[in-house]
Amino acid sequence: MTTAPAPGLTHVCDFVIKLSRPHEMGVSPAGTRRIIPVVGGTVSGPLLNGWLLNVGADWQTVQSGGIAQLDARYAMETDDGAVIEIVGLGIRHASPDVTARIAAGEDVPPSDYYMRSFVKLESGHENYGWVNRALFVATGGKVGSTVRLSVYRID
Repeated sequence: MTTAPAPGLTHVCDFVIKLSRPHEMGVSPAGTRRIIPVVGGTVSGPLLNGWLLNVGADWQTVQSGGIAQLDARYAMETDDGAVIEIVGLGIRHASPDVTARIAAGEDVPPSDYYMRSFVKLESGHENYGWVNRALFVATGGKVGSTVRLSVYRID
């Protein structure tokens, strides 16, 4: 059997996601739950440019061992008026020390912890049909009251 080549990655854009204060839900059977509203931000890059809309949130579940399951749903508007839905499912893991530094709002280098997401983009705009036909991944981290992600198309 012939092995298919490993996929490549193409940088699509960078998100600077502005967040408001988390709504703490408390401890559930799945872990500590919180909802963190997305209140705006910017999108800039070689393939997508615009801004994040004041809509959506990240529904997080923090499990024992410092593992955070990320489930973010929000939207952007491109510079030319297209609306693109963004769904990100990911994981963040850090040592207890790094987790405390992030929670305190410290600027912790993303290399000090693991944060990766699968990102699904969807649009009905004719200029952005290509986002419906691709898979995307993101890497990044939390900086103060923002999350910064670099988004790549899996080629």
